[in-house]
Amino acid sequence: MSIGKPWLQSARRQARVLGPTGALSVALLAGCGPAAVAPPATDGRVAPAVREAHARVVAEADLSDPATFADAARGLVARPRGQVRDAEGALVWDFDAFAFVRGPAPATVDPSLWRQALLNNHAGLFKVVDRIWQLRGFDLANITLVEGDTGWIVVDTATTREAAAAAMAFARRHLGERPVSAVVFTHSHVDHFGGALGVIGAEEARARGVPIVAPAGFMDEATSENLMMGGAMPRRAMYMYGDRLPRDAGGVVDNGLGKAVAQGRIGLLAPTVTIAASGGEQLIDGVRFVFHDVGGSEAPSEFVFSLPDLRAFCGAELASHTLHNLYTLRGAKVRDALKWAGYLDRAIGWSEGAQVMFNQHHWPVWGGDRIRTSLALQRDAYRFIHDQTVRRMNAGETAAEIAETLRLPKVLRDHLTVRGYYGTVRHNVFAVFQFYLGWYDAHPSNLSPLPPAQAGRGYVELAGGRDALLAAARRAHDRGDFRWAAELLRHAVHADADDAEAREALARAFEQLGYLAESSAWRNAYLSGAFEARHGPPERGVTLARMQDMLAHVPVERFLDRMAASIDGVDAEGLSITVNLSFPDRGENHVLRLENAVLRHAEGPPAAEATATLTLGTPLFVRLMTGQAGAAALMTSDEADIEGSLVDLARLFSLVDKAPGTFPIVTR
Repeated sequence: MSIGKPWLQSARRQARVLGPTGALSVALLAGCGPAAVAPPATDGRVAPAVREAHARVVAEADLSDPATFADAARGLVARPRGQVRDAEGALVWDFDAFAFVRGPAPATVDPSLWRQALLNNHAGLFKVVDRIWQLRGFDLANITLVEGDTGWIVVDTATTREAAAAAMAFARRHLGERPVSAVVFTHSHVDHFGGALGVIGAEEARARGVPIVAPAGFMDEATSENLMMGGAMPRRAMYMYGDRLPRDAGGVVDNGLGKAVAQGRIGLLAPTVTIAASGGEQLIDGVRFVFHDVGGSEAPSEFVFSLPDLRAFCGAELASHTLHNLYTLRGAKVRDALKWAGYLDRAIGWSEGAQVMFNQHHWPVWGGDRIRTSLALQRDAYRFIHDQTVRRMNAGETAAEIAETLRLPKVLRDHLTVRGYYGTVRHNVFAVFQFYLGWYDAHPSNLSPLPPAQAGRGYVELAGGRDALLAAARRAHDRGDFRWAAELLRHAVHADADDAEAREALARAFEQLGYLAESSAWRNAYLSGAFEARHGPPERGVTLARMQDMLAHVPVERFLDRMAASIDGVDAEGLSITVNLSFPDRGENHVLRLENAVLRHAEGPPAAEATATLTLGTPLFVRLMTGQAGAAALMTSDEADIEGSLVDLARLFSLVDKAPGTFPIVTR
């Protein structure tokens, strides 16, 4: 299929819109101009069916989109170079890692996703309007600086201390020295608060009385999700963000919301000002903020706000330049599409009078009409997915049946700001189904499905043996049916994880699916699956140790909930143990009771029937819970005192399963 003609038409459209000078300026600003719609380069790894699909993408949409490329580059003050490293020399962020994202889309990348990657490559310090700047491309999320009467009001702080500190140092280098006069957390996801201690130290914030502003429920949500699922979620996130993949045209090219997630230490500052669900006006360092609650949309705890005197509106992560996730592939509580669409509808009114909308991912939108259009498109995309999924659910269709055929209408699909660069229509359909009806599709055979290895052996036998199954998968691959090839081959690998030929064939099918994907998260997941099929699971997982600065703020009850959820129920059967856990630095005592293979805990007076009492400080407890200290440290530390039965105490702690976060996913 020829792709030269659509590209030529796009180039002509861009030239007509801008004229020869304007078209050239967009090309220079974006580092790509019409290159995002140029014919993909050929690559021997890419199947003909993938190249044909990419050609259809180019023919379907005008990917040149000159106005958006101009917006992404608008207001650039300075662009960073080089790397950010932590105190031990480990790489935190590489500003040049995605320098290869330029020019025509390679054959290994969906052209629409390549366009998003080009747009997200605009990194640096940007002036939004007078008194508002953004630091973009220092992490997945943005840091926004609002000039107050006495210093910087910092809106969101990136993921890690090191990334945030580098961003703030870069801003001061170009804007001059000003203190931080306030910190505003828009919501409870770690890429928006984890770098807080790189913006301002906890002691300085306390000494100067710097307000730390957050939405209602922020601390509970910020400290719970990553702790309870601290084994599975980071492991799955490796797939979603492509942690083990190279930064090149055959690996990670983008992450939809931004380039990647910064490495380093994760911390937190406890809010001193909590915005109630009703929102309202606050004067922060001389700047009027009008807050609006949007909790339960993209995050359980979230607000947006307007700055009426600056004629600006911050959409936090309620709005962005991509279709977002109603369910995130790393795993999290499913999100409410109806509520999300409703907040976006109200945001059109909340933003009335604003001449710029800046969000905490991507680039701003300027102009009142364009703001309203952007919010309306996002609103209608979520509402369409919700309503059409519910309609078809009520007609008896399953999530898989709906997801296979549901597409946004052309009037929405033509607007690239709601394309699936992060979330997708497909997996958002599953989210709506799960939200209302849960995992069960009502087919009785799915009440008790076979585990993967057992099912795999059955399918291999049914196919006529391993060789016959692999031959069928090769035929599917050759005709471009990569989904069916992957379906067959996963059974072969589940049946025998040591089958190198089956694993390689599965990797090749995953590669083609990754090259096809418009969603960065899907691309990363497929290519990570290919990597694991070839190289096995990681030797080291993501540990809670990098969150130590954040975990110091976590209530003891949260750790004990995680501890209870880590008890090996088989080994605990028949045991009955009661232990007192005392924290003098918090003035707290917790009683732990193990019975019926369940660990229960409650704050209260020491239990007289306890056979052991452990007294320790919070810092040692955090080190124990994050695996940085073990039994030997507990026995010898000056921070701990043990009374009673060492045997019972040791037995209780030995029941806690230490999940390393390295479990196999495609090779289990």
